[in-house]
Amino acid sequence: MINVLLVDDEAYVTESLAVTIPWEELGVSGVHRADSGAGALRVLEEHDIDIMVTDIRMPGMTGLELIEQTTGRWPHIRCMLLTGYSDFEYARKAIQLQAADYILKPVDDDEFTKSLARSIESLRLEWEQAERHHRLQYNLKSEIGVLRDNLLEDLLLGRQLSHRALGEKLLNYEIPLSLDTPAVMVLIQYGNPYDQSDRSSMALMEYAVLNIAEEVFAPAMQVWHGKAPHDCLIVVAELKEDVRKELEHSAHYDRDLRRLLEEAAEQFREQAGKYLKAKLSLFVSGWFAFPEEIGSAYRRCVSALYAGAGAGDGSIVFLEDRRTGAERQPNMTEAMYKPPTLIHLLESKQWEAAEGKIEDLFRSLRQTPHTREHLYEVFLYVTNAFMYSAHKQGQFIYEIDHSGIDMLLNPSAIQSIDKLADWSLSMLNRLRAELSASDTYSRSHLVGRVQELVAANHGQDMSVKTIADKVFLHPVYLSKVYKAETGESLSDYIIRMRMEHAHYLLKFTGKKIYEITAELGYQNPQYFSKIFRKHYGMTPQEFRDQ
Repeated sequence: MINVLLVDDEAYVTESLAVTIPWEELGVSGVHRADSGAGALRVLEEHDIDIMVTDIRMPGMTGLELIEQTTGRWPHIRCMLLTGYSDFEYARKAIQLQAADYILKPVDDDEFTKSLARSIESLRLEWEQAERHHRLQYNLKSEIGVLRDNLLEDLLLGRQLSHRALGEKLLNYEIPLSLDTPAVMVLIQYGNPYDQSDRSSMALMEYAVLNIAEEVFAPAMQVWHGKAPHDCLIVVAELKEDVRKELEHSAHYDRDLRRLLEEAAEQFREQAGKYLKAKLSLFVSGWFAFPEEIGSAYRRCVSALYAGAGAGDGSIVFLEDRRTGAERQPNMTEAMYKPPTLIHLLESKQWEAAEGKIEDLFRSLRQTPHTREHLYEVFLYVTNAFMYSAHKQGQFIYEIDHSGIDMLLNPSAIQSIDKLADWSLSMLNRLRAELSASDTYSRSHLVGRVQELVAANHGQDMSVKTIADKVFLHPVYLSKVYKAETGESLSDYIIRMRMEHAHYLLKFTGKKIYEITAELGYQNPQYFSKIFRKHYGMTPQEFRDQ
């Protein structure tokens, strides 16, 4: 509630205002009075005052001097001037002191009430904005770890985001990487004594390993780390600006950069072994363009892991050392990354086009020299797309077909192009059947989730965009699905639910209209009244009076 302080050396003025103004209707719970600037300061020190109304002409300390001291010590207080002098210089000085209003004596009660109501509304809006800001900050802080992990998993599995969208996420999630900057990836596999631990112990172990990684790499690099989809840990890092500039002045840039990575990787492995008794194997990618190549860098690291290059023996493997000849690089890039990508086709449920994409990929692979490692990379490219598509529907590959997980746990199952191609097309058909069958259920579940969010947040700043963010969908796609399932646009549904809640509050509670306006999340009572009238054919006051 609001507390008001009235200050005037003529006591009858404050007495009259205290009696005649409808304070309770305005939402004012306490009215305090003072007859001097010094007395006003004592009241301000003893009580939580929100609005101060003061005369200008007072002995000892003028109203302008009082406002200056008040705003200096209590900047949140709204100040209004009350005076019998209409001299422009007073008004100009009041504006300089950021006074909320300037009222002339003799005081007209209606004018005073209107002016005070404006100050109260302004104050409420400021409080609402501050509360909304704090709520958003709290939600972001509490969920930021999950948001970071989800974003990392999406990028590793091959999701492509626009630079603008990804840039906003990196900023909002406090991820210290920059776009269009060379980055390096370290895939971490840890062995005994922790590989058979229970889930909570493993989570603690992973947290500790990643903390050590950040401490070791942080002096020279910006670091983003997390759990990867294939049961391993990932560190993505880029050089800090000062380190990069220093290296660029070196006559042996490549050698010095490699040495920096080798020293950091070795220090990380040693500290993990010393403090955690963990036996780590590290797979270090070459430098790649972030974010465009993060998916392919991840696949190369996992492919090297599955190919058995140092897996589980505590070694450090630099992938650039394993790709020294042109014969190790079959020309599969165009088939993989030529738009539309497989992950896009699956996400949009273009099943025939996805089948053609897979066939083109294996056709290209058959026409080039390749090793078993390349089969792993193709396998990961395909399964990453399958995993991403299934995850977005709330399912897992092993629930659709156990052979999906079997192929991951038993890499020897990948024996030939034909076998891998057959498995990929078979898995695509299973995924298609499962997701198509669950599509109706998924849409129904999505509509229910949206309606739950709207019902639980009448007083928040709910919009199609905020709801879409909460269910991890694009606003346009969410609106399209919602209208197709219900016949009503999502924005219309949000307004309808707000108006039904307003109807209830007006009919069954004694809350003031401005209180209902604030509770429903509207900042402007006139706008709320306009929407209510459009919905019910009368203003909120007319509805209450009938």
